[in-house]
Amino acid sequence: MSEASEISPPVSYESAYADGFRHNWTKREILEYFNMPFMDLLFEAQTVHRTHFDPNRVQLSQLCSIKTGGCPEDCKYCPQSARYQTEVDASKLMAVQEVIEKAKKAKEAGATRYCMGAAWRSPKGRDMDAVVAMIEGVKDLGMETCVTLGMLNEEQVGRLKQAGLDYYNHNVDSSPEYYKEIITTRSYEDRLETLERVRGAGINVCSGGIVGMGESLEDRAGMLQTLANLPQHPGSVPINMLVQVEGTPLFGEGKMDPFDFVRTIAVARILMPASYVRLSAGREEMNDEMQALCFMAGANSIFYGEKLLTTPNPIQNRDMELFERLGITPEGK
Repeated sequence: MSEASEISPPVSYESAYADGFRHNWTKREILEYFNMPFMDLLFEAQTVHRTHFDPNRVQLSQLCSIKTGGCPEDCKYCPQSARYQTEVDASKLMAVQEVIEKAKKAKEAGATRYCMGAAWRSPKGRDMDAVVAMIEGVKDLGMETCVTLGMLNEEQVGRLKQAGLDYYNHNVDSSPEYYKEIITTRSYEDRLETLERVRGAGINVCSGGIVGMGESLEDRAGMLQTLANLPQHPGSVPINMLVQVEGTPLFGEGKMDPFDFVRTIAVARILMPASYVRLSAGREEMNDEMQALCFMAGANSIFYGEKLLTTPNPIQNRDMELFERLGITPEGK
């Protein structure tokens, strides 16, 4: 079995380049990028980035937790799991109008995409009407919409498509090999099946992962290999740096080297040239210089606002001050 087929189904030569991009990366090739001298890697990533994007523009997305806590899954990084004793309390699904009002404020603050996340294993039928109304209401504001609701069946995907959903987020989290060390209540294949349903319905895929969970370099390469070898690269690739929350099993995990995180951003940019690579969780712990290196490495999207679901995020003024110092303009401005 080839290295590529260990992660995802074999891709023929013709289909690997049908859209102009590769979908048959081997882990060995990806590790070669990770092991390049840092400055050489950044130069290559920046060259790829400039081919497909304006290097001085960044997309702003805002994330709203429409249903917090009480999740039955056992993701070791997540304070919303009902299995762990954290300070996150379970709440009911937010009212539709409340979500739309928050989206209005996000748009006024400069966000162009509004992402709505619910702590579910998968949505129940009674929840879908409200979620659909939220999507329609946010779209009426002229914003792109994204939701993350857990696993989806065909009927649920069809309803989201009919509502006009732009993006569905469903992260692979890590490599197939390391995934089972982090989550046991949902398989890697379950995640890939949901991504296939979403993609098959014509909804844009948003999928990335988390680094800093104690995984190896090979696991980081394996995660990016999974994403880059999908039939279509995800439209958005959120790269999260673990936020350690007391009460979760990963609390106390060793801190990730900042340069290793920047390397992950750079390799993601090289493998998926036309995808938005998003700085997601963990930005609160990044200084301005680290974020600037991430933008140089090809990151061109951030989650914007004071909170990501249940964890802190840099305040908006700080982001705008950094953009001004770097000469970066938010998309839509």
